[in-house]
Amino acid sequence: MTVLTLEELAAQTPPNTPWLGLDLGEKTIGVAASDATRIIASPLQLIRKTKFTDDANAVLKLMDGRNASGLVIGLPLNMDGTEGPRAQSCRAFARNLQRLRAVPVTFQDERLSTTAVERFLIDELDLTRKRRSDVVDRTAAAWILQGALDRLNG
Repeated sequence: MTVLTLEELAAQTPPNTPWLGLDLGEKTIGVAASDATRIIASPLQLIRKTKFTDDANAVLKLMDGRNASGLVIGLPLNMDGTEGPRAQSCRAFARNLQRLRAVPVTFQDERLSTTAVERFLIDELDLTRKRRSDVVDRTAAAWILQGALDRLNG
């Protein structure tokens, strides 16, 4: 599996093509998309996980439908920067996805992304618990992708 740095992903993907961001949860995959200029990330969709092949095909279908050229996958590091079982699971997802198709992938540290999104949804939007559960994962994917885009664009 070839994992690229963020700068390598930008250099190896065609200009004016969007990227997708993924927040890989235990039961769902939050998906976000950037615009073609890779400035703004927006929540896109929530994939309810079933089995890997179906999940991967859903991601690849979204990539095809948006003409997305790369993936930014959230990497849930421990607070001390080490990788635990969840991070290893994200790496395994990327590795297995690349066995199906050579997709340019980079990882973005997602520590506290879900917490930050939850806080925003509660404090700023005053969403109920039920409504938050419907949007938190795809919004977290947008948070992850936006963080990568901001880093890339300075």
